[in-house]
Amino acid sequence: MSETVTRRRKALGLKTFKQRWSEQPKETFDTSDVPGKHTGATPPGEDDGRQGALKRFSVMWPAFLKSRKDKVKDPEPAETGQNLPVVDVSMQPRRVSGQYFFEYLVVVSLKKNNDGSSYEPQITYQFPKRDVMAKSQKEEEEKTLKAISLFCFPEGINWAPLTEYHSETFSFVLTDIDGSRRNGYCRRLLPRGKGARPPEAYCIISSLACFGLFSKIFDEVEKRRQISMALIYPFMQKLREASFPAPGQTVEIKSFIPESGTEIIYLTRPLDSWLEHVNFCTLFDCLTDEEVMQVFAAAVLERRIIFIAEELGTLSQVLHAVAALLYPFTWQHTFISIVPEILIDVVMAPTPYLLGVQKRLLDVVTDQSDLLLVDLSKDKEKTFLVTIGDEDSVLPPKLQAEILNALSQRKKVSNVEGVKKVEEVNRVVSEAFLHFFVRTVGHYASYVKYAKESPAVFDKRRFYKAIESKTTRHFVKKFIQTQMFDLFIQEVEQQQPSGLQQGIFHRKIAEYQKNKNEKTKKH
Repeated sequence: MSETVTRRRKALGLKTFKQRWSEQPKETFDTSDVPGKHTGATPPGEDDGRQGALKRFSVMWPAFLKSRKDKVKDPEPAETGQNLPVVDVSMQPRRVSGQYFFEYLVVVSLKKNNDGSSYEPQITYQFPKRDVMAKSQKEEEEKTLKAISLFCFPEGINWAPLTEYHSETFSFVLTDIDGSRRNGYCRRLLPRGKGARPPEAYCIISSLACFGLFSKIFDEVEKRRQISMALIYPFMQKLREASFPAPGQTVEIKSFIPESGTEIIYLTRPLDSWLEHVNFCTLFDCLTDEEVMQVFAAAVLERRIIFIAEELGTLSQVLHAVAALLYPFTWQHTFISIVPEILIDVVMAPTPYLLGVQKRLLDVVTDQSDLLLVDLSKDKEKTFLVTIGDEDSVLPPKLQAEILNALSQRKKVSNVEGVKKVEEVNRVVSEAFLHFFVRTVGHYASYVKYAKESPAVFDKRRFYKAIESKTTRHFVKKFIQTQMFDLFIQEVEQQQPSGLQQGIFHRKIAEYQKNKNEKTKKH
């Protein structure tokens, strides 16, 4: 293909993207991947004060459906499959809390299209089966199921039968029009059988964000699948009936397996519930500490960032980890941990984003500028393929050195393995970056002025002028222009002064002030 034709195609793609951007109202973007500030146990529809702000543009789902309508025939109705019980959810007793572990489990299989030239992902089983629904609910569920199929197999139609396939686990997030969020946990593997065959995906949709816990659930699902498909659904029914544990607590699930008898599965929720969807180990396995600092610098100023990797699990874990570095602030823009190939035009968006793109699509994104393009691959020649150029000078030098020093404490847990290592690394990393925000903006509460009969007002100018360090003040002056800081302050202005003393961020602020005062007294 000639260079002229290539450029023309790219220009046309950008034009099409801008048309979609301008024509599509934001409130109709009902399928997105958004990291939440506190996604631990928020059922769909329950607004915790942040949900409205989490309605962001992401993957242009309605536009996608419209564009595919004439190209791809709608998949056939889901197959029930032999020996798989169909459960009518309307007949199940609801628990008082209404808080299930998951909304439903679906199996997504690759089926050949009508002419047999390629494969298309289709829902082949859904548990529990919702047979009694209003028309609007049914239409909404059909849209959701199509979105799930898309994200379970983001590679598109380019599949061929395989004899070997290493299972992989990854996640995505669906955001509805009302801002409520549902997490998608996916494990792809080869189905039972002989000879070459395409992989299939098991996907759990839940309002709960706890990647480690759902990964263990998938281990149990995969173990039962090796024996018989019929064993999966009694286990999932037991799980559905169980109460989701509080942070730090464990729930026991009893499950019968032929020739093994009744097994007890212990599912423990991390004590730090705001980190339960995060594994910082993957981020630091892919990048050096200094490289993570440059990524953080770009993210904290809400720039466009694309991550490249071959493995879906790597992409989803790294993107969620980068978003978690921003705590107590929340990424307010486009966030798609794994961009489906058919939606790759999203890289042309002029607004901030965090995107995960498979390496085979690298040529599509390398022509972009004014962003940070990060290669997570093990065999990479260099990490940053595209940069703005100032990433290593965004953060105040002294505070950057403090973060790097704190991150070095991870070496002390090098001999720890498994869940304990993840939890300890998460603690060290989260505290390092949390301390950065305590040092830079932890004094914000002193500049929120409250009045009896009028809303609170944040004095932005006096706030950053109060910072003694010139380099820190220069950074903060930029940071307070971001949407994440703006939303944070809006929430503060809506609270009563007593409400500001809650949460780990404010406890860390209090600890820092106490230590600072004690040092002052000694001198």
